[in-house]
Amino acid sequence: MDNSEVILSNIFNRKSVRNFTDKKVDKADLLTIIKAGMSAPSALNLQPWEFIVFDDMKTIDWMVNLHDYSKMFKTATAGIVVCGNMDKTIEGFEDFWIQDCSAATQNILLAIEALNLGGVWLGIYPIEERCNKLIEYYNLPLNIVPFAVIALGHPSNVEKSKNKWDDKKLHWNKW
Repeated sequence: MDNSEVILSNIFNRKSVRNFTDKKVDKADLLTIIKAGMSAPSALNLQPWEFIVFDDMKTIDWMVNLHDYSKMFKTATAGIVVCGNMDKTIEGFEDFWIQDCSAATQNILLAIEALNLGGVWLGIYPIEERCNKLIEYYNLPLNIVPFAVIALGHPSNVEKSKNKWDDKKLHWNKW
């Protein structure tokens, strides 16, 4: 396969994985995953992202009860909190941080797929209760806003990617 086929295959095969083995994720893989996140495009090149990587059982156990949809942390062996740094925004363009952190989160998920790991994106922002739990747990500075949490690990079974193609959502040259 040439590079374009490898990249497209990775994109098309990415899936949400919610069940993991007890094998730990390598620190080198975690660094690679964060490097991928930091390689995301960024409006005005402000790069407002900050990342908290965790693999300690205390935090993983705490994440199980973060919200109703975080139960995959019962088997995850690592996680990443993607945050936005409000000091890295420009007046009038403040909300670009959301797009930037979304792009970083997607890059992280693609890196997880490329490394034959599994992961799933848990929505945090803009749900105030979820944000506040993470702010309190991590004692985050006032300028840092939790955006997303990613649970990850080695998949416990072979998951199939979903074909999300819908030609009714494609519009050529007009609506």
